[in-house]
Amino acid sequence: MIRALYSAASGMTAQQLNVDNIAHNLANANTVGYKARRAQFQDLLYQNLVQPGAAAGAQTVVPSGLQVGLGSRAASNEILFSQGHFSATSNPLDLVIEGRGFFQVRRPSGDLAYTRCGSFHLDRDGNLVTQDGDPLEPQITVPPDAQSITIASDGTVSYSQPGQTAAQLAGQIQLANFQNPAGLDSIGRNLFLPTDASGDPTVGNPGGQEGLGTLLQGYIEQSNVSVVEEFINLIISQRAYEANSKVVRAADEMYQQVNNITR
Repeated sequence: MIRALYSAASGMTAQQLNVDNIAHNLANANTVGYKARRAQFQDLLYQNLVQPGAAAGAQTVVPSGLQVGLGSRAASNEILFSQGHFSATSNPLDLVIEGRGFFQVRRPSGDLAYTRCGSFHLDRDGNLVTQDGDPLEPQITVPPDAQSITIASDGTVSYSQPGQTAAQLAGQIQLANFQNPAGLDSIGRNLFLPTDASGDPTVGNPGGQEGLGTLLQGYIEQSNVSVVEEFINLIISQRAYEANSKVVRAADEMYQQVNNITR
Protein backbone atom coordinates (compact mmCIF):
# COMPACT_ATOMS: atom_id res chain seq x y z
CA MET A 1 0.00 0.00 0.00
CA ILE A 2 2.99 2.28 0.55
CA ARG A 3 3.92 1.71 -3.11
CA ALA A 4 0.35 2.50 -4.17
CA LEU A 5 0.44 5.85 -2.37
CA TYR A 6 3.73 6.94 -3.91
CA SER A 7 2.86 5.61 -7.38
CA ALA A 8 -0.48 7.42 -7.37
CA ALA A 9 1.18 10.59 -6.07
CA SER A 10 3.72 10.47 -8.91
CA GLY A 11 0.87 10.03 -11.39
CA MET A 12 -0.94 13.06 -9.97
CA THR A 13 2.24 15.14 -10.22
CA ALA A 14 2.76 14.05 -13.84
CA GLN A 15 -0.84 14.90 -14.77
CA GLN A 16 -0.54 18.27 -13.06
CA LEU A 17 2.42 19.08 -15.30
CA ASN A 18 0.41 17.86 -18.30
CA VAL A 19 -2.41 20.27 -17.40
CA ASP A 20 0.16 23.07 -17.04
CA ASN A 21 1.45 22.27 -20.52
CA ILE A 22 -2.08 22.25 -21.96
CA ALA A 23 -2.82 25.58 -20.28
CA HIS A 24 0.31 27.09 -21.85
CA ASN A 25 -0.73 25.85 -25.30
CA LEU A 26 -4.24 27.27 -24.94
CA ALA A 27 -2.87 30.58 -23.67
CA ASN A 28 -0.85 30.87 -26.90
CA ALA A 29 -3.60 29.72 -29.26
CA ASN A 30 -3.52 33.18 -30.91
CA THR A 31 0.22 33.83 -30.66
CA VAL A 32 1.74 34.33 -34.11
CA GLY A 33 4.28 31.65 -34.95
CA TYR A 34 3.78 29.72 -31.69
CA LYS A 35 4.45 25.99 -31.79
CA ALA A 36 2.53 23.69 -29.48
CA ARG A 37 4.23 21.44 -26.95
CA ARG A 38 3.27 17.84 -26.21
CA ALA A 39 4.02 16.35 -22.80
CA GLN A 40 5.62 12.91 -22.76
CA PHE A 41 5.94 10.57 -19.78
CA GLN A 42 8.03 7.61 -18.63
CA ASP A 43 7.40 4.84 -16.12
CA LEU A 44 9.66 4.81 -13.08
CA LEU A 45 11.82 2.02 -11.67
CA TYR A 46 10.44 -1.44 -11.00
CA GLN A 47 10.82 -3.55 -7.88
CA ASN A 48 11.71 -7.05 -8.99
CA LEU A 49 9.98 -9.48 -6.62
CA VAL A 50 10.59 -12.28 -9.13
CA GLN A 51 13.08 -11.60 -11.93
CA PRO A 52 11.77 -12.57 -15.39
CA GLY A 53 13.78 -15.50 -16.68
CA ALA A 54 14.90 -16.54 -13.21
CA ALA A 55 15.44 -20.26 -12.65
CA ALA A 56 12.24 -22.02 -11.60
CA GLY A 57 13.74 -25.46 -11.60
CA ALA A 58 16.66 -27.47 -12.90
CA GLN A 59 15.65 -26.93 -16.54
CA THR A 60 12.87 -24.34 -16.40
CA VAL A 61 12.71 -20.56 -16.01
CA VAL A 62 10.07 -18.14 -14.81
CA PRO A 63 8.13 -17.06 -17.92
CA SER A 64 7.08 -13.57 -16.88
CA GLY A 65 8.31 -12.73 -13.39
CA LEU A 66 6.78 -10.38 -10.83
CA GLN A 67 7.64 -6.68 -11.12
CA VAL A 68 5.89 -3.87 -9.29
CA GLY A 69 6.15 -0.42 -10.85
CA LEU A 70 6.73 2.72 -8.82
CA GLY A 71 4.76 5.25 -10.84
CA SER A 72 5.50 7.69 -13.64
CA ARG A 73 7.25 10.96 -14.29
CA ALA A 74 7.25 13.67 -16.94
CA ALA A 75 10.12 13.09 -19.37
CA SER A 76 9.80 16.00 -21.82
CA ASN A 77 7.40 18.33 -23.58
CA GLU A 78 8.46 18.18 -27.20
CA ILE A 79 7.89 21.14 -29.51
CA LEU A 80 5.68 20.27 -32.49
CA PHE A 81 6.85 22.18 -35.56
CA SER A 82 3.89 21.45 -37.79
CA GLN A 83 2.80 24.27 -40.08
CA GLY A 84 0.25 26.69 -38.66
CA HIS A 85 -2.58 28.25 -40.63
CA PHE A 86 -1.88 31.34 -42.76
CA SER A 87 -3.78 34.59 -42.28
CA ALA A 88 -3.76 37.38 -44.84
CA THR A 89 -2.86 40.87 -43.59
CA SER A 90 -2.51 44.31 -45.14
CA ASN A 91 1.07 44.68 -43.93
CA PRO A 92 3.69 44.07 -46.66
CA LEU A 93 6.25 43.34 -43.92
CA ASP A 94 4.35 40.29 -42.67
CA LEU A 95 5.98 37.07 -43.83
CA VAL A 96 5.39 33.34 -43.47
CA ILE A 97 7.77 30.49 -44.15
CA GLU A 98 6.17 27.82 -46.31
CA GLY A 99 8.13 24.82 -45.14
CA ARG A 100 11.15 24.46 -42.90
CA GLY A 101 13.30 27.23 -41.54
CA PHE A 102 13.55 30.08 -39.04
CA PHE A 103 14.09 33.81 -39.28
CA GLN A 104 17.35 34.99 -37.73
CA VAL A 105 17.12 37.77 -35.15
CA ARG A 106 20.01 39.72 -33.61
CA ARG A 107 19.35 40.14 -29.88
CA PRO A 108 20.60 43.14 -27.83
CA SER A 109 23.26 40.85 -26.32
CA GLY A 110 24.71 40.36 -29.80
CA ASP A 111 23.89 36.67 -30.21
CA LEU A 112 21.45 35.24 -32.73
CA ALA A 113 18.02 33.91 -31.89
CA TYR A 114 15.57 32.17 -34.19
CA THR A 115 11.83 32.56 -34.68
CA ARG A 116 8.92 31.46 -36.84
CA CYS A 117 7.07 34.73 -36.19
CA GLY A 118 7.27 36.80 -39.36
CA SER A 119 5.47 39.90 -38.12
CA PHE A 120 8.08 42.57 -38.87
CA HIS A 121 8.16 46.36 -38.73
CA LEU A 122 10.46 49.23 -39.69
CA ASP A 123 12.30 51.16 -36.98
CA ARG A 124 13.21 54.86 -37.19
CA ASP A 125 16.32 54.03 -39.24
CA GLY A 126 14.39 51.94 -41.76
CA ASN A 127 15.68 48.61 -40.46
CA LEU A 128 13.48 45.54 -40.56
CA VAL A 129 12.87 44.58 -36.90
CA THR A 130 10.68 42.29 -34.79
CA GLN A 131 7.90 43.40 -32.46
CA ASP A 132 10.53 43.87 -29.73
CA GLY A 133 12.76 45.99 -31.96
CA ASP A 134 15.40 43.31 -32.58
CA PRO A 135 16.81 43.60 -36.13
CA LEU A 136 16.54 40.85 -38.68
CA GLU A 137 19.79 39.15 -39.64
CA PRO A 138 21.15 39.88 -42.24
CA GLN A 139 20.12 43.48 -41.72
CA ILE A 140 17.58 44.86 -44.19
CA THR A 141 17.34 48.65 -44.50
CA VAL A 142 14.69 50.51 -46.46
CA PRO A 143 15.03 54.29 -47.20
CA PRO A 144 12.33 56.62 -45.84
CA ASP A 145 11.09 57.62 -49.31
CA ALA A 146 10.36 54.04 -50.37
CA GLN A 147 6.84 53.81 -51.78
CA SER A 148 6.38 50.07 -51.84
CA ILE A 149 8.28 47.07 -50.54
CA THR A 150 8.31 43.74 -52.33
CA ILE A 151 9.66 40.54 -50.78
CA ALA A 152 10.06 37.66 -53.20
CA SER A 153 9.67 34.00 -52.33
CA ASP A 154 13.46 33.59 -52.37
CA GLY A 155 13.89 36.35 -49.76
CA THR A 156 14.93 39.16 -52.11
CA VAL A 157 13.75 42.50 -50.69
CA SER A 158 13.25 45.37 -53.14
CA TYR A 159 11.51 48.73 -53.07
CA SER A 160 10.46 51.51 -55.43
CA GLN A 161 11.20 55.22 -55.11
CA PRO A 162 9.48 58.30 -56.55
CA GLY A 163 10.62 59.16 -60.07
CA GLN A 164 12.28 55.77 -60.65
CA THR A 165 10.84 52.92 -62.64
CA ALA A 166 13.42 50.30 -61.71
CA ALA A 167 13.13 48.59 -58.33
CA GLN A 168 16.02 49.00 -55.89
CA LEU A 169 17.51 46.08 -53.98
CA ALA A 170 17.38 46.42 -50.18
CA GLY A 171 18.89 43.08 -49.21
CA GLN A 172 18.45 39.33 -49.00
CA ILE A 173 16.57 37.54 -46.22
CA GLN A 174 18.20 34.29 -45.17
CA LEU A 175 16.71 31.45 -43.18
CA ALA A 176 18.26 28.98 -40.76
CA ASN A 177 17.38 25.34 -40.29
CA PHE A 178 18.26 22.73 -37.67
CA GLN A 179 18.67 18.98 -37.83
CA ASN A 180 16.53 18.62 -34.70
CA PRO A 181 14.28 21.67 -34.19
CA ALA A 182 12.61 19.98 -31.22
CA GLY A 183 15.91 20.37 -29.34
CA LEU A 184 15.84 24.18 -29.50
CA ASP A 185 15.71 26.16 -26.27
CA SER A 186 12.59 28.33 -25.90
CA ILE A 187 13.39 31.68 -24.26
CA GLY A 188 10.02 33.37 -24.75
CA ARG A 189 8.98 36.20 -27.09
CA ASN A 190 8.68 33.63 -29.90
CA LEU A 191 12.46 33.12 -29.85
CA PHE A 192 14.59 29.96 -29.78
CA LEU A 193 18.26 29.39 -29.08
CA PRO A 194 20.34 26.50 -30.45
CA THR A 195 21.55 23.73 -28.15
CA ASP A 196 23.71 20.64 -28.48
CA ALA A 197 20.48 18.69 -29.05
CA SER A 198 19.31 20.88 -31.95
CA GLY A 199 22.72 21.06 -33.63
CA ASP A 200 24.25 24.03 -35.39
CA PRO A 201 22.10 26.06 -37.81
CA THR A 202 22.31 25.64 -41.56
CA VAL A 203 21.86 29.05 -43.19
CA GLY A 204 20.74 29.68 -46.75
CA ASN A 205 18.34 31.53 -49.01
CA PRO A 206 14.65 30.56 -48.90
CA GLY A 207 13.89 27.75 -51.32
CA GLY A 208 17.58 26.91 -51.68
CA GLN A 209 19.42 23.62 -51.70
CA GLU A 210 19.36 23.30 -47.89
CA GLY A 211 15.70 22.23 -47.83
CA LEU A 212 14.54 25.62 -46.61
CA GLY A 213 10.99 26.82 -47.22
CA THR A 214 9.96 29.78 -49.31
CA LEU A 215 8.58 33.13 -48.15
CA LEU A 216 5.08 34.47 -48.70
CA GLN A 217 4.53 38.22 -48.30
CA GLY A 218 1.44 39.71 -46.68
CA TYR A 219 0.62 36.69 -44.50
CA ILE A 220 1.33 35.60 -40.94
CA GLU A 221 1.56 32.07 -39.58
CA GLN A 222 -0.92 31.43 -36.80
CA SER A 223 -0.27 29.15 -33.85
CA ASN A 224 -0.48 25.44 -34.65
CA VAL A 225 -2.39 24.78 -31.42
CA SER A 226 -5.59 22.77 -32.00
CA VAL A 227 -8.02 24.03 -29.36
CA VAL A 228 -10.27 20.97 -29.78
CA GLU A 229 -7.36 18.57 -29.35
CA GLU A 230 -6.11 20.46 -26.31
CA PHE A 231 -9.54 20.26 -24.66
CA ILE A 232 -9.65 16.52 -25.32
CA ASN A 233 -6.22 16.14 -23.75
CA LEU A 234 -7.40 18.26 -20.82
CA ILE A 235 -10.34 15.93 -20.19
CA ILE A 236 -8.10 12.85 -20.40
CA SER A 237 -5.56 14.38 -18.05
CA GLN A 238 -8.26 15.46 -15.61
CA ARG A 239 -9.74 11.95 -15.52
CA ALA A 240 -6.29 10.41 -15.05
CA TYR A 241 -5.65 12.81 -12.15
CA GLU A 242 -9.01 11.85 -10.64
CA ALA A 243 -8.23 8.14 -11.01
CA ASN A 244 -4.89 8.53 -9.24
CA SER A 245 -6.55 10.46 -6.42
CA LYS A 246 -9.02 7.58 -5.99
CA VAL A 247 -6.09 5.18 -5.67
CA VAL A 248 -4.73 7.37 -2.86
CA ARG A 249 -8.14 7.30 -1.19
CA ALA A 250 -8.41 3.52 -1.59
CA ALA A 251 -4.94 2.96 -0.12
CA ASP A 252 -5.80 5.27 2.77
CA GLU A 253 -8.97 3.29 3.50
CA MET A 254 -6.97 0.06 3.46
CA TYR A 255 -4.57 1.56 6.02
CA GLN A 256 -7.55 2.58 8.07
CA GLN A 257 -8.82 -1.00 8.09
CA VAL A 258 -5.39 -2.24 9.21
CA ASN A 259 -5.28 0.30 12.03
CA ASN A 260 -8.72 -0.81 13.21
CA ILE A 261 -7.78 -4.49 13.48
CA THR A 262 -6.52 -4.15 17.06
CA ARG A 263 -9.56 -2.19 18.25
